[in-house]
Amino acid sequence: MHSVPNGIPVSIVIPNYNYARFLKRCIDSALGQDYADVEVIVVDDASQDGSAAIIKSYGDRILACLRRGNGGHAAAFNTGFAASSGKIVLFLDADDYLYPDAVSRIVDTWDAATAQVQSRLHIVDEGQRIKDVFPPPELPFDSGDVMPKLLHKGRYQTTVTSGLAFDRATLESIMPIPEKEFRQGADGYLVTLAPLYGHVQSIDECVGAYRIHGANHSVFGEKLAERARWRVSHDFRRMEALSDQASEVGMAVVPSEAFRHDPVHLEERLASLCADRRRHPVADDSRLALAAAGAVASFEMTASLRRRAVLAAWFLSVGMLPRQMAMAVLSWKLEASSRPAFLARMSKTIRHAMG
Repeated sequence: MHSVPNGIPVSIVIPNYNYARFLKRCIDSALGQDYADVEVIVVDDASQDGSAAIIKSYGDRILACLRRGNGGHAAAFNTGFAASSGKIVLFLDADDYLYPDAVSRIVDTWDAATAQVQSRLHIVDEGQRIKDVFPPPELPFDSGDVMPKLLHKGRYQTTVTSGLAFDRATLESIMPIPEKEFRQGADGYLVTLAPLYGHVQSIDECVGAYRIHGANHSVFGEKLAERARWRVSHDFRRMEALSDQASEVGMAVVPSEAFRHDPVHLEERLASLCADRRRHPVADDSRLALAAAGAVASFEMTASLRRRAVLAAWFLSVGMLPRQMAMAVLSWKLEASSRPAFLARMSKTIRHAMG
């Protein structure tokens, strides 16, 4: 579908908002690629910290796009893409960074049918100490034509912004990203629609670092209900966009049916309902019905039987236990910091045993 030979121009778009303390590491990693034909575009989304001065210090080594008003993730993506020229486009979050061979690996993985390349990332803390891998190695990426899985369950195994690269023609078919609906989570929009236009190729090695810290959207701390509600609503917006785009290319998706097969969505929906029923976005949900659907969906996963069985048991526990106990079981899985010490020590052992 798409022909991308070696030597093709690549654009790295860095959306930034108030990440001055991480920005230099990020930009330096983009400029430090061992692949020659790379342009680096930095979009500042009206930061209030020292970001503008850092961006200015790079002069013409980068293309700077300084937005006058804060528009969020999608607006920054749209601005950066409009300014880019590469046939392959990476979106690199400003608090993350790439390893020097990231672009070379992506180009080497590309073929004529590729719409998207996805890679694992090291999870690092604020001091760049490696803590883990995302997605976990025991969860295999979905590759090739992922549309059957996407239409069936509304999701496939992918990664976050900084582990993604897209074919320009694909992005031209699905952008601009709706800015109000995807003020946060713009990468979710892209990975949901890109497979309509080609194959997904996967790199199992880590090509960069995904930084977890107290200020980024991936960390909600104690706000389990808020996080779950946001993710449920984000899924609804993703599936609405997929349904609209799929109909344009002669495919059909039924969001309500797809959600029944998606344990990730059902997990967050159960968390939202259990943690704060009053603000839960789906009025007629019940804990038991969500738990039962989650248990069934668990056994459809691409994972070991042990992992699937443990997840199914977790769903049933949250669905059937008294609410206070269910909340404890929920938080132990979704928020590592809430686990009792003995569970924290056991978690990695259990995770590897389930791989």
